[in-house]
Amino acid sequence: MEEHRRRAELAGPLELLPAVDFCCVYGSSLLPNNSDKTSMVDYILGVADPIQWHSENLERNRHHYSKWMGRLGPSAINWVAYGIGVGVHFNPFVEWKDKMIKYGVVQMHDLAMDVLTWDRFYLSGRLQKPVQVLIDNWDMQKVNLINLKAATSASLLLLPAKFSEVYFLLLTEDLYAKICSLSYMGDLRMLFAEDKNKVKNIVRGSFTSFQSMYKPSLQEFAAEGLLQIPSAGHEFEQDCGLSATRNHFFSLPWTIQRRLGMKHEIDGSGITKPQTIITSRELAANRVTKALRRLVMISSARQAMSGLAATGGVAAARYLARKISKAWKSRTS
Repeated sequence: MEEHRRRAELAGPLELLPAVDFCCVYGSSLLPNNSDKTSMVDYILGVADPIQWHSENLERNRHHYSKWMGRLGPSAINWVAYGIGVGVHFNPFVEWKDKMIKYGVVQMHDLAMDVLTWDRFYLSGRLQKPVQVLIDNWDMQKVNLINLKAATSASLLLLPAKFSEVYFLLLTEDLYAKICSLSYMGDLRMLFAEDKNKVKNIVRGSFTSFQSMYKPSLQEFAAEGLLQIPSAGHEFEQDCGLSATRNHFFSLPWTIQRRLGMKHEIDGSGITKPQTIITSRELAANRVTKALRRLVMISSARQAMSGLAATGGVAAARYLARKISKAWKSRTS
């Protein structure tokens, strides 16, 4: 009953907006250990045609947009999202009853491509963490299983032979902490505008959700002999041999492989096979780390500039001030 009430409450703001094909809630507002009741509730909205959607939303909710974006219209909104950002337009500080919400609008095709290929590694990173899905007309939760498996492979490459499932203090050698941290590698906001305990808080507050999300991938790797799943209170143990390393590496999205110089060749039978460029575990881990840091750095910087252009100086300054204040409190507490 409580879960149904909570879901209905989260879905409430959708009554204001044009129809969407996908909607999920993410961020700190979902965490049971979140004591900040003033934090914004964050939404991702997937739509078939962003220009058409923004056109209708401007008629309904022009006040959700900055004044200058409202005057320029839906095509300009979409241009800023794609020409400057990574394809997502955010409207922050939208009032809904006694809550403040922020919603990001993305084309469904681009959402699916990022989840499958990590071409921007922006929303795909969001969906590697627990979210509350409210609408899913495209079966994105099934599509996201590929994203979760890839995140597991990347994390296993970065973890030692033995590691725990449970997150202790600020250690980063643990499974879900490593998964959670993938999309923050290289994020410039982590230097000054994010809570230093962000990863710890997410994992602690959503531990059982992480377990249920990643159980299929872990069981699949265990069935392949790449991982030993422990009994309660014991550590995971993984195969760190070259064959297992290559298996995980080739499980990563093609975007990552391409950035690392991976090429494919066609053998005599016409089958496309990847050329082997991974000669050690350390090499694979280093290359994956560099590729993810670069992807995240570029995407986070582009989206930050897009947000500044879309929301205007006052709203952007207000949002940044809230983030910096939260980050400062985490560093001085």
